[in-house]
Amino acid sequence: MSKVKRRNGFLVSLIIPVIFVVLWWVIALRVDNPIVLPYVSQVFALLINPMGELISMGSLLSNVIVSLIRVLVGYILAVLLAIPMGILMGYYSSIHDLFNNFLGIFRPIPPLAWVPLVLAWFGVASFATLSGVEDGQLYIWLNNLKISMVFIIFIGALFPVLTSTIYGVRSVNKTLIDSTLVLGANNREIFSKVLIPAAAPSIVNGMRTGLGVAWMCLVSAEMLPGSISGVGYLITHAYTLARTDIVIAGMICIGAVGALLDGVFRLFENRKFKWQSMAR
Repeated sequence: MSKVKRRNGFLVSLIIPVIFVVLWWVIALRVDNPIVLPYVSQVFALLINPMGELISMGSLLSNVIVSLIRVLVGYILAVLLAIPMGILMGYYSSIHDLFNNFLGIFRPIPPLAWVPLVLAWFGVASFATLSGVEDGQLYIWLNNLKISMVFIIFIGALFPVLTSTIYGVRSVNKTLIDSTLVLGANNREIFSKVLIPAAAPSIVNGMRTGLGVAWMCLVSAEMLPGSISGVGYLITHAYTLARTDIVIAGMICIGAVGALLDGVFRLFENRKFKWQSMAR
């Protein structure tokens, strides 16, 4: 793609956001009530000063960082479980038959439905509780990682990654596997040289979807008891104080970080799996 096409594509992508901001600006002036709909300038002032103190809850940037760490911890745990399990379920029919119906019961359950159980199981325990750390800067960071929050994010990310991994492995051409067996390959070589490379596009797509779901679960997770930081908690607390400008600024940050993370996956897909689009 030429530089001119990329530039034109970028300019076209800005049309709808600009129209949206203009409509917001006009409607806010008409409404003339910052609690119902804050002015664009109010929200913009918060976004250009992310280090400023907000309603005695730290800065916007610090809360976003705390939330991002929570999301990544829950997401990474989900990926570490879902991908190996999905590969085994996709390749071995016996393992698929053993787990598929059981997991199918839990797949439709929304992550929020787990909240009462999670609170009963873990309460306000954190990673600091698990590790035994009781003071210092490390304690502050580990104490922000409540087990209940991480569990909700983990559940949200688990099934998209698992389902895509199973689909990717089961979609691998059987001829490739049979040819590898005929050539004398063992199971380890089949997994490392055939199954995983062939299923990689589907696995990465599942990881991309799972990360989006994990980020969406964030606000729900940060509404649980014991939370005193994070952009989700900041939004909830700002709402009780009628600071809708902070609410919208927090929403924009969630959307921006989520879009950035999704963009990283799209960039990886475009570079590593470009052969897919060429084969269509």
